[in-house]
Amino acid sequence: MDKAIRSFMTFLELERHASPETVRNYASDLRQFQTFMKVEHPGIPMLDPATVHTESIRGYLHWLNRKDEKSTSMARKLSALRSFYRYLQREGMVGLNPADAIKMPKQPKHLPRVLSKDDAAALMEFPADQEGGSLRDRALLETLYSTGARVSELVGIDLDDLRASEGLVHLRGKGRKERIVPIGDVALRAIQAYLDQQRLVKIRYPTTKTTRVSLPIFRNSRGGRLTTRSVARIVARYSNRLAGGSVSPHTLRHSFATHLLDEGADLRSIQEMLGHVSLSTTQKYTHLATDQLLAVYDKTHPRAGRPAIARVVKDDKP
Repeated sequence: MDKAIRSFMTFLELERHASPETVRNYASDLRQFQTFMKVEHPGIPMLDPATVHTESIRGYLHWLNRKDEKSTSMARKLSALRSFYRYLQREGMVGLNPADAIKMPKQPKHLPRVLSKDDAAALMEFPADQEGGSLRDRALLETLYSTGARVSELVGIDLDDLRASEGLVHLRGKGRKERIVPIGDVALRAIQAYLDQQRLVKIRYPTTKTTRVSLPIFRNSRGGRLTTRSVARIVARYSNRLAGGSVSPHTLRHSFATHLLDEGADLRSIQEMLGHVSLSTTQKYTHLATDQLLAVYDKTHPRAGRPAIARVVKDDKP
């Protein structure tokens, strides 16, 4: 099984262009399953992927459940096995996919946290109270909220990815997919203030590939590119001052989409800006916006006092 797993990892990296994090997670999940099988079948010195049956995977999921593994984690591990065996099928290494017959664990339905517009505005101003990296941090927060970029896309932005005169920025997303999205004047001014402080060139966009400058915009104290973990710590540090506590960079992405929807943006446009492949992924923001609207109504209307009415209205069929 070792050889099959290594071959699958190579396929993910070179052909699927999966992110390093995805490759690490898949490798870890498959190694865990391999360990489980060796413990359950100690008499088998070399585990052949073709000898794994559906009941073996069910036993693995039951074992995870007994360890109080979260349903989201169990679903990811099952998905890793499905993808692994789908690859082995294409390569002619197995005949059937033993994971296909197993249903995904039921996932808890929860909506992501979204900042109110007032909290988002306040968060943008917090770096002004700090010394040192305040201009960088302000530019970083403004860019996350202005573009809806994933944190991995944010740290990958180079100087020449900005098209300031057009109000656009070039993002490199998951699976090496690229897209160009709008960026607001407030974020651009914050970036320029940070660049001026660092004595860097004015933001621009070259006309030829030969003049491209792959200099990262968001840099650490040593001049290197910021990591996703560093950005997460920066966002957590400032957002901890909000009434609801600290948030992750992804919360700004959720807030970006929800606030656009609140102001009348259509789902297709939001889908393009977020880089979602499927519109169904973007549609969760319609439920989020509705729930926020109902929450505000119930909290502020003097005669709202009816938590059940919202569910009746939503469930009522025309």
